[in-house]
Amino acid sequence: MKHSCSLPAFAIALALAACASHPPASANAQRPAPGAPQFDAIFQDVMTRYRLPGLALGVIQDGKVVYTRAAGEVVAGSGQKIDNDTLFKIASNSKAMTSGVLARLVDAGKLQWDDPVTKYLPQFKMHDPWVTQNMQVRDLLIHNSGLREGAGDLMLWPEPNLFTRADIISGLQHLKPQRSFRSGYDYDNLMYVVAGEVAASAAGISYEELVQRELFAPLGMTRCQVGEWNLEQVGNVAQPHMRQGDGNTVIRKDDPIVPVITSAAAGGIRCSLNDMLTWMRMWLNPGLKSASGVPWLSSTQRDALWSAQMPMPISKRQRAWDGSRFNAYGYGWRISDVDGVLRVAHTGTLAGMFSAVNLLPEKNSGFVFLINGDGSDARAVLNSLLAKQLTAPEKGQPVAWYADQLEAERASVPAQNRAPDTSTRVPVSASFKQQGIYRDPWFGEVSLCARGDTVDFVAAKSPGLHGRLMQVGERVLVDWYDDSVDAEAWLTFAPVGGSTTLTMNKVDPDADFSYDYEDLAFTRVRACP
Repeated sequence: MKHSCSLPAFAIALALAACASHPPASANAQRPAPGAPQFDAIFQDVMTRYRLPGLALGVIQDGKVVYTRAAGEVVAGSGQKIDNDTLFKIASNSKAMTSGVLARLVDAGKLQWDDPVTKYLPQFKMHDPWVTQNMQVRDLLIHNSGLREGAGDLMLWPEPNLFTRADIISGLQHLKPQRSFRSGYDYDNLMYVVAGEVAASAAGISYEELVQRELFAPLGMTRCQVGEWNLEQVGNVAQPHMRQGDGNTVIRKDDPIVPVITSAAAGGIRCSLNDMLTWMRMWLNPGLKSASGVPWLSSTQRDALWSAQMPMPISKRQRAWDGSRFNAYGYGWRISDVDGVLRVAHTGTLAGMFSAVNLLPEKNSGFVFLINGDGSDARAVLNSLLAKQLTAPEKGQPVAWYADQLEAERASVPAQNRAPDTSTRVPVSASFKQQGIYRDPWFGEVSLCARGDTVDFVAAKSPGLHGRLMQVGERVLVDWYDDSVDAEAWLTFAPVGGSTTLTMNKVDPDADFSYDYEDLAFTRVRACP
């Protein structure tokens, strides 16, 4: 049965009315554009408190860019300053670009939102044949597949890996749903990869070519990159960082040739602050016009993208900080309210890269910021505090207040929801009985084999998932060699018939959902070489 909860943005607005000792981070900052001094203070406080390697921020009011500022370095300690043209990974803010390109194809009559996915990808299969036949293009964008949150994300991250988009389409049939199709919201990246391939099929060119042709070129977003590109030729590219002690260390540094990545449609586009501001001003323009004055999208399709398609839960923090009374997902955008003002927004998260885009259409205003470090808390603070400055500045609190609230929130997490103490860990011995080659139907093979005095976990198609097996009491976990892979996994073995099965789950229950170990189901297929 088809489930839809679609409410146009203007109707949402009517409903709301009825509801009646560190060095200064600015030492190498690009000179701020003229703007309200409160933005400078917020920028500086967040940069300093969270010791960010780099931050770029832009604010739009009444359709005009009133403030920009960039500070920090593309690589910590390099001396190469971040500016308004520095490229950042925008992560899941790519989703709105994917849905926008699809909307352009709808405007052009090349596809319809209610077309079956199999019309464009005959090889597409879900676990349930009925879902396969009834999955529409629109369903790919609203997180209603029934799969577990982040299901199959281990085919996307950690990067680089050897999974292709064909692997993802093939692997979907092996991912078992946790709820009925269209019955609820669970964030899903794989469906956006499929959506990108649907768009490519409808257009007759690759996803990367399509984004260049339909988005970057007409809007004049000259710095944005997707697909393969030369790092030195493009230049000025922020690298991701993780915190180590009091400093920031580069992780997953780009190769000289940045390759095409499987996750592009879900989270693989890179853009500069200036280009993101161009993107936002188009959305806030009543005629949806590009810099050249030509409409980029019809108002009908903007209404479709900004319609509430799937209800989302409202967190305690959203209610307390933002005064939110509704929360939903549209096509590539989150639709909610801040102090009674409509917000159309999204965030982006990748290892060492955090971002947020906020549009306040009723105010003709918005903001964007890009971070190239461990910026989870910094993003939470900036997202609420900047929105407050544009909706109800008299209700705003200082950065320290928001930061202290986050600390208190963490301290209140029940013990059973925290990572357990695993400090007694010791390497398993080379005689570990469960050694062997194991296979999962969508993730492929992993080896658990002795290497010298230890036993290593090695994923054949995901080189970043390489670690050492450790004994913690009666349990076994895998400790990844790459520190940027920051979610260890418990391993559970069980005899089934004449073989052995292996399942995995997160050691830290609060680890990022994209480490979807719980979706893996391995069977031992042969002995170690």
